[in-house]
Amino acid sequence: MKTVAELSVKLFADGADKAGMLEMYAKPYIKGFTTNPTLMRKVGVSDYQAFAKDILKAIPNRPISFEVFSDDLEEMRQQAIQIASWGPNVYVKIPVMNTERAASTELIADLAREGVALNVTALMTLAQVRDVSLAIGSHAPACISVFAGRIADTGQDPVPMMSAAVEMLRPYANQELIWASPRELLNIFQADAIGCHIITVTNDILKKLDGVGKDLTEFSLETVKMFRDDAVKAGFNLKQLDCVAN
Repeated sequence: MKTVAELSVKLFADGADKAGMLEMYAKPYIKGFTTNPTLMRKVGVSDYQAFAKDILKAIPNRPISFEVFSDDLEEMRQQAIQIASWGPNVYVKIPVMNTERAASTELIADLAREGVALNVTALMTLAQVRDVSLAIGSHAPACISVFAGRIADTGQDPVPMMSAAVEMLRPYANQELIWASPRELLNIFQADAIGCHIITVTNDILKKLDGVGKDLTEFSLETVKMFRDDAVKAGFNLKQLDCVAN
């Protein structure tokens, strides 16, 4: 098994909690950051622009993705231009479609031609990967985020799809594939094995990296000790009952 230092896939921290983001910023193996409106709402962000600019001041030299939130494609374009102006390390997240199923590929193509660094998000099919990749072409730095974890939530193995997506992006040096929404630490090693460029990982999973390569027999013993200690602390007791022979 590879160590963290030996991984080729780039680890991006996924979250919107400033303290957690700065904790990960202190780790050299974290190469970038992603956010989204859901994560921001979860931690109580109310002023989108103020939050973003505060984070960019604290993290000025690694890529950070901020997402548009309009459902109107023209308004998405305006928001994308505004968000891109916040810093040279900003990637603008554009959803693959709006809530009315209108594809955003034309908008993506326009923004790419204008040189806006993009992170196209919420993809879950190879047809979407193909269309988005062709729309971006060689025009601007771009990430294509395939939600492998959500694909796995449907009972489908995302690895073959992600492998095929890597090949689709191969002709474009400016495009990187993101393994998004991982569900477990193993996904990092799966992404690395297929040549995926980036994986976005929440802090709770990233903190499990300390266990990489751990001796499994020792891990087994630690687990047994945990169960025993918790039983003692809880004061569990099964009273002995006298068995009376008939």
